Amino acid sequence: MHSKVRCRSEDGAHSRCLQKESGPKKCKCLSKSKQSQKAVEFCTEALKMSPDDEEILVDRAEAYLVEEEFEKAIQDYETALKNNEDSRRLNDGLQRAKKLLKQSKKRDYYKILGLKRTATKQEINKAYRKLAMQYHPDRYTGDDKEAAEKKFMDIAAAKEVLSDPEMRQKFDNGEDPLDPEEQARGGGGGGHPFGGHGFPFNFQGGNFQFKFKF
Repeated sequence: MHSKVRCRSEDGAHSRCLQKESGPKKCKCLSKSKQSQKAVEFCTEALKMSPDDEEILVDRAEAYLVEEEFEKAIQDYETALKNNEDSRRLNDGLQRAKKLLKQSKKRDYYKILGLKRTATKQEINKAYRKLAMQYHPDRYTGDDKEAAEKKFMDIAAAKEVLSDPEMRQKFDNGEDPLDPEEQARGGGGGGHPFGGHGFPFNFQGGNFQFKFKF
């Protein structure tokens, strides 16, 4: 078992990992600090020396999840499970990766806003403002108004989920908090993105009345 590595997830973590850590520790530090591309690179190098190392496989799997390479994350968790099939951590990680793969084929709130999974609150708000203005039914100048209205509703739903820490955590774990069927199975309280949350517009008789809340 590798020793616990402490690293910050904010600015400077990348350079700290590169300068002060090596091998498996560098792999873990980069993964924990969300430097996913570098984490994959260093974890892959470390696995050449220890191809069955559980900690490195998990660190690389988590980096793959950030990069939205869900199939590769699943492969790493399955490889790790071959030597520790009763591990709750590994089984939970594998199930989460499978949920995220399934989720990626449905509605992806990060992709709707054009963001990575590491996006900050400020980046979410900025992307939302830009896209909401672009697809605002009173401003949209394209031909397909119906498609624009649907896009606008998806943008609003993405903002609703990703701006709420609890809802975002559910989504990051492979659960859509606005999917009634998923919430019914999981006992959550999902529903329409504009129901009960004071969302930024009202729809009345086909005429849109918008009040943006940034």
